[in-house]
Amino acid sequence: MDRRRWILFLVLNALVSACVTGAILYWYDRNSRATASFPPLLSDLGPAAPASTRSPGSIQDLRIVSIVGAENLGAEVVILRYHGQGSIDLTNWQLRDEDGNVFIFPPLRLAGGGALQIHTKAGVSTVVDLYWGLSAPVWRSGERATLYDADGTPLLTYIVP
Repeated sequence: MDRRRWILFLVLNALVSACVTGAILYWYDRNSRATASFPPLLSDLGPAAPASTRSPGSIQDLRIVSIVGAENLGAEVVILRYHGQGSIDLTNWQLRDEDGNVFIFPPLRLAGGGALQIHTKAGVSTVVDLYWGLSAPVWRSGERATLYDADGTPLLTYIVP
């Protein structure tokens, strides 16, 4: 290989590397901003309290903050945050889309100031990341996500951007 080809090869290699690195950093920054201001502070406080001990006022402090990565199974995440005092029992609550897909919450309590993420894809659930275990994306732009309590009462609605 002569010198000219070698230099051209190095310049082309540097250009491709810079473009790939820039794309990865852009993607990482875009996805990390959606969750950075909502640190996952889920607290497992033992057995779930009976439904009758939930205070209706505390439900007003619960929000679906965002649905990130719609129509991309690997990136779809629902971010739920509780701004209230104490904790809220989410055991057997449901997250539903308009197509009849239903995620049922396992036994857990969300502490005040806490957040959790519900991933559409399969994975191993932790106290801050719950996995739905589906093999196809659920959310699409303009679709309505609704959160229901354990009694089946609709509490929150969020429109996917």
